[in-house]
Amino acid sequence: MSRRGGGAVKLAHDETGTRLAAQGGETGGGLEESVTTDERPWTAFYGPEMRADIDEASYRTIPDLIRSASGTFGPAPAFTTVMHNGMNGTLTFEQVDEMSDAFAVYLREVAGLVKGDRVAVQLPNGLTFPVAAFGILKAGCVLVNVNPLYTAEEMARQFQDAEPKALVIVDMFADKIPAATRGHPIPNIIVTRVAEFFPVLPRGIIGLVQKYWDRSVQPIDVSHIRFPDALDAGRTQLGSKRIEVEAYHQQVAPEDTACLQYTGGTTGIAKGAMLSHRNLIVNMEQTLEMIPAFERGKEVALTALPMYHIFAFTLNLLAFYWIGGRNILIPNPRPLSNLKRAFENYRITWMSGVNTLFNGLNNELWFRDSPPKYLKFASAGGMALQSEVAARWEEVTQRPVVQGYGLTETSPVLSFNPIGKARDGAIGIPLPSTLMRCEDDDGNVVPTGERGEITVRGPQVMSGYWNKPEETDGVFRDGWFLTGDIGVMDEDGYFTIVDRKKDMVVVSGFNVYPNEVEDCLTSHPGIFEAAVIGVPDETTGEAVKAFVVLTDKSLSQADIRAFCKTHLTAYKVPKDVTVREQLPKSIVGKILRKDLRAEELRTSEAE
Repeated sequence: MSRRGGGAVKLAHDETGTRLAAQGGETGGGLEESVTTDERPWTAFYGPEMRADIDEASYRTIPDLIRSASGTFGPAPAFTTVMHNGMNGTLTFEQVDEMSDAFAVYLREVAGLVKGDRVAVQLPNGLTFPVAAFGILKAGCVLVNVNPLYTAEEMARQFQDAEPKALVIVDMFADKIPAATRGHPIPNIIVTRVAEFFPVLPRGIIGLVQKYWDRSVQPIDVSHIRFPDALDAGRTQLGSKRIEVEAYHQQVAPEDTACLQYTGGTTGIAKGAMLSHRNLIVNMEQTLEMIPAFERGKEVALTALPMYHIFAFTLNLLAFYWIGGRNILIPNPRPLSNLKRAFENYRITWMSGVNTLFNGLNNELWFRDSPPKYLKFASAGGMALQSEVAARWEEVTQRPVVQGYGLTETSPVLSFNPIGKARDGAIGIPLPSTLMRCEDDDGNVVPTGERGEITVRGPQVMSGYWNKPEETDGVFRDGWFLTGDIGVMDEDGYFTIVDRKKDMVVVSGFNVYPNEVEDCLTSHPGIFEAAVIGVPDETTGEAVKAFVVLTDKSLSQADIRAFCKTHLTAYKVPKDVTVREQLPKSIVGKILRKDLRAEELRTSEAE
């Protein structure tokens, strides 16, 4: 998803003086007056009531939005976590508002954090997530989303870069904390449970199963506080002092960073995209403008995608809270039967997902026999939606799955297929106040229908990468953000992705960077060299394939994959490992991944 704004250009600096990229003007998202209809042919496909430009965000900051929505929808259910067996817990809008106030006060008055401090959140989908996220933002702090499945090594790299002053983590993964914080300790550790805020009986049952049956919860060997105790401590401070939570975030400006959302971008180096309050709020408005079917206070969203992922964070968590929707949270969508009770027990009107999820549900007998009755449509993102999967989904549900496009750096949505006007294989048309075009390597706009790198401008584009000015400069050219994706724009302004400029592999919507996997492989004493590419996979879209040259000839594929599993998240582990005597290289000794990809393509075509 994209990141650059239009209008007058200025230079921005973060609080440490790090130079950020030139970004859009202060007016809030309108494009230059010189932009013509010819440059935005897609506006002809906007609805009659749809704004072509969103000149100003509806709220200054996300806490302002949260407070407004909480007041409007107070007693209505906001979030319901549903386990695979149907056990569930629910929080209303007013409960989320009160709890997040208490957490904000805990962070500021008890933990001693100040405006701009980073707070890491490492949680699966559950009731703690919105309370923690909203509390962090209300405190004027910066939310750092962390994948809960990360290994201790992966956690350590992100913690070292973000330097969080607090960590909210689920107890199932708290055993990784000592190794992950060695050398850069986090002073405040807050631990929660999967069934936090459930009624007493189901919470107790789930806790016993985790502790004694599947042993997924281990003793925690670091100093910490339980999340409910942190809330109580915040409430005590609220009761004993005249604290106005609004005072914490009144000092926050719309351009201040709300989230550090980590991505490898196109280089594989972990970077925190600095997404501002304005970035996220405007992107919600841009996206909702494209979806007139949503009714305030009446929608029920199935959230199977993890909310630490930018797609679900912006659309499911923030946008649905804004419109008063109810979020049905699935802590773990694997196996897909974990979704069965949620579909059975709730009137799901919308869901988001990746191609893998839709393809899997298409092949579940229980889903085909009883598809959701109240579904309006589904949204696909994170990876390419395959035409056969989309057609099969519509056949099963009698409702479309509509594809959009974006990047972490763009908050994330850049384009979306208008409802009723979707085109097969297309990623849709740019959102209001968003410019997209295809350029050659020299920055020249290519003719309509020709391939080029998609470059973008818009108010949803990040301000830059955290503490990485050179990386920031490298993804901007003359005020346009370079997506790294090769696409084509047709004469109507619909875009289609045709290739990826860099070597990134997308597994079930998650980015895998060959350098990281290769570094892991070559850290094994028995592996001399390694190269990693992506190969087509019916289940995950792409799969990781590794080619290795061994010094220890006794190593098997199983041995190598087992080694990777101890250092990498599961989706990064090579699905297939091929042993070679040597790897293709350039004259200067660079391993040529493109030759390996070409070889794989020839092999697949010959089969």
